Amino acid sequence: MLVASTLKPNPVAAAPNSPVSPNRSLLIEGGMVVVMDDAGTVLDGGAVLIKGDRIAALLEPGAPRPAHVQVIDAAGHLVIPGLVNTHGHAAMSLLRGLADDLPLMTWLEEYIFPAEAALVAPDFVYWGTLLSSVEMLKSGTTTFADMYYFRDQMAQATIDAGIRAVSGPLVVGFPTPDFSTPEASLADAAVFMEHYQDHPTLVPSVSAHALYTTPLPAVEAAFRLAEAYDAVFQIHVLEDSSEDAAARELTGMGVVEALDSIGALRPGTVLAHSIYLSDEDMERIAAGGAGIAHNPQSNMKLGIPKAAPVTAALAAGIPVGLGTDGPASNNDLDLFDEMDAAARIQKFTLGDPTALPAEAVFRMATMGGARVLNLQDEIGSLEPGKRADIVLLDMERPGLTPLYRVYSHLVYAARGSDVDTVIVNGRVVVRDRQILTVDEEAVMERARSFGDSARKVVATVETAAHTSPIMNVP
Repeated sequence: MLVASTLKPNPVAAAPNSPVSPNRSLLIEGGMVVVMDDAGTVLDGGAVLIKGDRIAALLEPGAPRPAHVQVIDAAGHLVIPGLVNTHGHAAMSLLRGLADDLPLMTWLEEYIFPAEAALVAPDFVYWGTLLSSVEMLKSGTTTFADMYYFRDQMAQATIDAGIRAVSGPLVVGFPTPDFSTPEASLADAAVFMEHYQDHPTLVPSVSAHALYTTPLPAVEAAFRLAEAYDAVFQIHVLEDSSEDAAARELTGMGVVEALDSIGALRPGTVLAHSIYLSDEDMERIAAGGAGIAHNPQSNMKLGIPKAAPVTAALAAGIPVGLGTDGPASNNDLDLFDEMDAAARIQKFTLGDPTALPAEAVFRMATMGGARVLNLQDEIGSLEPGKRADIVLLDMERPGLTPLYRVYSHLVYAARGSDVDTVIVNGRVVVRDRQILTVDEEAVMERARSFGDSARKVVATVETAAHTSPIMNVP
């Protein structure tokens, strides 16, 4: 049953209103506009005209400017498409730093799953998602794909923050904090899908956790729901080397083959991680049109001893985007950091400094991510007709001076802290590095209160052999 409409009014949505009226046209003027179209157009001194929630026009340097519009002075800034985070678990910001420096399955089974069982509830998901949304917006991410529990509270948090989110029903093959069975999760899932079908910023999606946690019939049922609504379908794939063997034991097929058998490798299916792909797997994915969410920092931190075959996947024509994964395994949500890591790990692994050049990586974080989420007609580039999801990056900073090559700076030098202004769906949500939609300090204060509870829970599973004691920070 949909409960988002019954939530109490957001007690932190009392921040100053945006200085730009949503009822007037907006002109971003004087910056270096990185369009991210097929031609790789960059307009130094160009302008972007926004009308309502969409980009109305790109104006060349020196071209006449419209009158009677509100103007954002972008001099000294890069004007870029909003970044697209193709995989994450936003509410897990409240578990950030709870357990680190552990093998993947130890981290999951001995720490994260017990902590989630004890802590995750509607309030936890709302405030954790809100906290992550603020972090992402302030670091230039305007769209993110989410896979977590209590879908209604997740949706409400993203709407309150003003970020674009791709999320919805989640199926897992064991009892979760919100539903006891996959069938229970799917029973009223269509209500969510219908409610958000035409929402301006919440894009309904269906997820199945993974084949190692969820039986193939339940995965197929989740996919059929996504298929019925022409929605994004998300699933973890081959993050660990044991997954194929486990899938073969249960289904007689490898993970990718099993997904292919139910028709799930179609455009709009997000295969999160996809590290241990065989050549045959990549052929199947390329033929079907599914996309890969590459999460280099989380994978490295969890000690995965192999880099995802990103360069090979791109060469095969597979859409590849970037993801942060959850903030409990990364532990930040800065896609600029992720771009840097993605480029370096391919060069290091392949022993080739020319592998995955900067422009290709930035495209992964924008248009590539949009393609993975099947939103390439709506977001990912600054082209007329697309949603006005735009980020202004302050280039007048020591670490970004002088500027020789735009994509080099975007991938190897810029960080989320260089973001100055963020627009989502034509609405200014960050200005002068300040979030305009919610009271940031109030969100953080509420997050601290959840931290007190988390310390008590983890104390029951923590041992000196696994990790250092958590500090009792007031």
